[in-house]
Amino acid sequence: MGPIDRRHFLGRTAGVAAGLAAASKLQAAEVPPPPPLVALGPTGIKLSRVGQGTGVHGNNRQSNQTRMGFQKLVALFRHSYDRGIRFFDLADLYGTHVYFREALRSIPRDEVAILTKIWWRYDGPADQTRSSDRKQIATMALERFRHELATDYLDIVLLHCMQKVSWNHAMEPYMEVLAAAKEKGQVRAVGVSCHDLGALKTAAVSPWVDVILARFNPKGVKMDGTPEQIAQVLRTARKNGKAVIGMKIFGEGQLAQQREECIQFAQSSGVLDAMTIGLESPQQVDDLLNLIHQFPA
Repeated sequence: MGPIDRRHFLGRTAGVAAGLAAASKLQAAEVPPPPPLVALGPTGIKLSRVGQGTGVHGNNRQSNQTRMGFQKLVALFRHSYDRGIRFFDLADLYGTHVYFREALRSIPRDEVAILTKIWWRYDGPADQTRSSDRKQIATMALERFRHELATDYLDIVLLHCMQKVSWNHAMEPYMEVLAAAKEKGQVRAVGVSCHDLGALKTAAVSPWVDVILARFNPKGVKMDGTPEQIAQVLRTARKNGKAVIGMKIFGEGQLAQQREECIQFAQSSGVLDAMTIGLESPQQVDDLLNLIHQFPA
């Protein structure tokens, strides 16, 4: 092998350096921008504009996310956090508390907002259960939630899946317990998730409600009314000082091929403080954050 002259050597070195720089730029470009941090209405809670949902096909304390197993789901939580997501949407019905507790071993508790939900339907028919019993059940549920998550407080606790216009009467025992927990600093904000237009209208005017979780997308898929009807109710809710978080943004996956339209619709609607989307892989997280950046609110 013959000697390499200085000019040839420097040329090769420059070529390698340029290649490394290009590879570094490409790698940096593949990391999506973090989502913006926003105020959740007047609650005093700050969270990322988009949250990591955990309830895809959730029921009986399991979901697609928990079926991934501890290692994969905890790694997904960590990936979301590393990408800037500071809002995690859990529920007793999904069984995701203990999974997120493992994630909190490496995620600072005070940097994230945790939303969870009380699944009251397993407590028996309201007309066949004493109010005092339901209060005790709710109190024990909140204590269990904090134990399962190894946290002193919960940021947002919702009554899960309101489907009747008169839910505010049937749910009075739970509402009293949640209000007391809020006074003690064990819960920062309370509210409901709605799966009915009448229930949503009640939530929009209820003095007890701080936060509403509402189904919202441009096609009306898995929603409680037309997009126009829901937007009108949500505008009323915001005027009444309620924070609004959108869910079913992709219509429970039915609009997955129309993601750009769905995100653009949500971001430009003017009725959402934040949104939660069920994510099942790091790639889905990154794709979503790129869309949030592409269509700013």
